[in-house]
Amino acid sequence: MTLGILGGGQLGYMLALAGYPLGLHFRFLDPSPEAPVGRIAQRVTAEYTDHAALDKFSNGLELVTYEFENVPVEAAKFLAQRVPVYPPPAALEAAQDRLAEKTLFRNLGISTTDFLTVVKPGDFDAAIKQLGLPAVLKTSRMGYDGKGQWILRTADDVAKAKSELPNVALILERFVPFTRELSVLAARSRNGETAFYPLVENHHLGGILRLSLAPAPSLDPPVQRAAEGVARRVLESLQYVGVLAIEFFQHEGRLLANEMAPRVHNSGHWTIEGAVTSQFENHLRAVLGLPLGSTAAAGHCAMINLIGDLPEPAEVLAVPDTHLHLYGKVPRPGRKLGHVTLSAASPERLALRLSELPAFFHRPDFCLHPVLAHSASPRA
Repeated sequence: MTLGILGGGQLGYMLALAGYPLGLHFRFLDPSPEAPVGRIAQRVTAEYTDHAALDKFSNGLELVTYEFENVPVEAAKFLAQRVPVYPPPAALEAAQDRLAEKTLFRNLGISTTDFLTVVKPGDFDAAIKQLGLPAVLKTSRMGYDGKGQWILRTADDVAKAKSELPNVALILERFVPFTRELSVLAARSRNGETAFYPLVENHHLGGILRLSLAPAPSLDPPVQRAAEGVARRVLESLQYVGVLAIEFFQHEGRLLANEMAPRVHNSGHWTIEGAVTSQFENHLRAVLGLPLGSTAAAGHCAMINLIGDLPEPAEVLAVPDTHLHLYGKVPRPGRKLGHVTLSAASPERLALRLSELPAFFHRPDFCLHPVLAHSASPRA
């Protein structure tokens, strides 16, 4: 049985690694001849808008899924006329536009931060006047890892943003003084079965995820239930199939939905070693209509993204209960090159393990300080 995957980055790479033990085969389509999946699976190098390539790509496939949300919706709809596509193109369409995404949340009774659309330059001043500062200005489409975003705290920030405004639709959001950022991973199978992973606490820098802690520390059961309720409403509304990630701000004890990703997610990488069933295996189970696996956490985990450069592998693996994943990408600033997962039986033991990582990880950009503060013997 061969599955098609649109996108050939590290998420697709990890999907394939999870699928091979299930006896699956994979065919990828990606515009880049350097896409990492070329090392482990058949890769078609073509643009997502190339109908002839898409038609050829679909031949003999059981179904098609995708590993990132900026696949053109038109490509997913084109393929859906030839082979089942999961998650459904409607989910892709909603997630690609922040206004559509926020509108979906609001229509489902899901709380979000206040927002206004900015369609033309004159809308910007009016939106700032109505929402006030601080605020966050975002392009409505194609923003990820902090791209296409402006944090507006002062009049100078507003003036600078006005000078840089692209000629595209934007959305202005009221800045939320959140306690922390959380995300939930949910899976829904073709037969309607659902499963939810524990909430994860995420730490970002420069708009890029640096550290995830799973399960989220000091997690109250009502917060977990609230996140699952939000995810369930989205899953059922879209007749979703596959793994879905929803990111939240926790503010004054409440969850505010920030955005969703209709795919396996960076904040779920910990599940490879840290959960009974990884998000990647459960995504494949879901799209194939197989029973979902347990989403229970096997202890406590930290997932650290490797951004821009890499540590010495021997130094990382010398730390007990540590796993290193490298994506085979050429290093460059801001690029996700791999991740490290650490597992432990308790939060205190996890903090100790993190403190034992080599000096490479004890830079401010790794965001380890909230965990190391609880270690009995943190390293400088």
